[in-house]
Amino acid sequence: MSTLVSTLTARAAEAPQRPALTFVERGGEHTISRGEFLQAAQAYSGRLAAAGLGAGDLVILVLQHSLDLVYAFWGAALLGAVPSIFPFLTEKLDPDLYRQRVKTLVEHSGAKVVITYPEFYDSLSQLLAELDCTVLSTADAAAGIAVPPAPQLDPDAVALLQHSSGSTGLQKGVALSHRAVLRQVEAYGKSIALDPETDVIVSWLPLYHDMGLIAGFVLPVLTGTHLVLMSPFEWVRQPASLLEAIGRHRGTLCWLPNFAYKLMARSVRPGAEFDLSSWRAVINCSEPVYDESHQVFVEKLAPFGFSPNALAVSYAMAENTFAVTQTAVGQPPRGDVVEIAALQERGEAIPAAEGKRVVSCGAPIESVELAIFDTERNPLPERKVGEIGLRSEFMLSGYYKRPDLSAEAITADGWYLTGDMGYLANGELYISGRKKDLLIVGGKNIYPQDLEDIANRTVGVHPGRAVAFGVLDERLGSEKVIILCELQDGADPAAAEQELRAKVVQETEVTVGDLRFVPRGWILKTSSGKHARTDNREKYLREFGV
Repeated sequence: MSTLVSTLTARAAEAPQRPALTFVERGGEHTISRGEFLQAAQAYSGRLAAAGLGAGDLVILVLQHSLDLVYAFWGAALLGAVPSIFPFLTEKLDPDLYRQRVKTLVEHSGAKVVITYPEFYDSLSQLLAELDCTVLSTADAAAGIAVPPAPQLDPDAVALLQHSSGSTGLQKGVALSHRAVLRQVEAYGKSIALDPETDVIVSWLPLYHDMGLIAGFVLPVLTGTHLVLMSPFEWVRQPASLLEAIGRHRGTLCWLPNFAYKLMARSVRPGAEFDLSSWRAVINCSEPVYDESHQVFVEKLAPFGFSPNALAVSYAMAENTFAVTQTAVGQPPRGDVVEIAALQERGEAIPAAEGKRVVSCGAPIESVELAIFDTERNPLPERKVGEIGLRSEFMLSGYYKRPDLSAEAITADGWYLTGDMGYLANGELYISGRKKDLLIVGGKNIYPQDLEDIANRTVGVHPGRAVAFGVLDERLGSEKVIILCELQDGADPAAAEQELRAKVVQETEVTVGDLRFVPRGWILKTSSGKHARTDNREKYLREFGV
């Protein structure tokens, strides 16, 4: 059985001159061959080995988007060590809190090495001085350091750690074996008809969460597919830069979270010129999928050669390495229109001529079993809403040094309970929302994602800057709906509130208990850019005393 080490070295040996990676950064880009890629990773492996890192040891990468991050990750992998990418400090994070989280992470995980930048080296060295952990700088010289021999690894040994979405440390570090990663790459490659000879993957996604790490990094490197890697920070500043890169490199595959569809559509300026005719699949993943986002995207990009048949959806999670399901590539994902009342009150997805439109996430990929469970963990029939469970050949080995969490999440017969709610119809999966975020209002099940989507479609509300949650109303004995929004500059608050309240009643048949417009930057988000609803709820109760 192969490992990440043998697969990476085999790709370089079979075609050393073929492009492995085109790295895009401000001011230019350069392409690195497979042979050059392996040599740069080996240089890092020598540096890490000289610092005492070996097979099975954990190395934490406190690095932002850079070639150092790319090579350090694979350099650790070549040693049989376990690389884990920690979200880098940004202006949105409190520096003291961030450093404390790094220290907690190192203490808990027993990390042997931390790699960071020269400007961060002194503070991290002082922070970790009392721990048995070596801090390395990317500026440390590598000249003269011998490349260590490739280790003999057990395919079931841990290959890497990735974070379950929303986590801020390795308290829920998802441990994945070489076998799991390689089987996921093989099975998912089949589901998207991946052809390393002709496909070009273009990605701006951060590498510290599963979509960016696996789909936008590990998969292309291990399959030998040309990867065009962009900076997430540069993409946020210029969303249309992804479209330019796809046209320039004849990109064929790309993964995006749902919010990016409208953001990119809005970024297209009059007179823009793109060639998107090569783009055969843009795969919506990691967030609830909304049909309207797809339609806006198609409408804006069709003049540049983008086909609606390139729309696709995947349901994925770190605990399954990445993909769980995938819609058929080459045709738009299905939509299921269901009765709102039946869905909310009885958890039944009954087809209707008018109602709530749910976008399919597709069928399970090869080697994945899916089931829907009720609260007693009994399987439910099609079109009944419950918790999504899965079994596969590429599930996590466990949560790193957290056997208590592993036992809670995986049943005795091997089902991983995702915490997501949804239903099956005609063999395809439809997502309702997160179990823990579910609101029960007057006996109706309401998902905050639906309320946030309504807010994001309201005139005057800044798209992507709305959060919804529930607060118990003891007088009514039920939860009341809270929506917090940030307004666009110059928007009319009274008009926005009137429209939003009316839309919520019309589309969900519940009323908003408290609607507030908060200052720019008030709403808290996770490291992956998702809303931290629990944190926002606590902040709301603390600041408004409601």
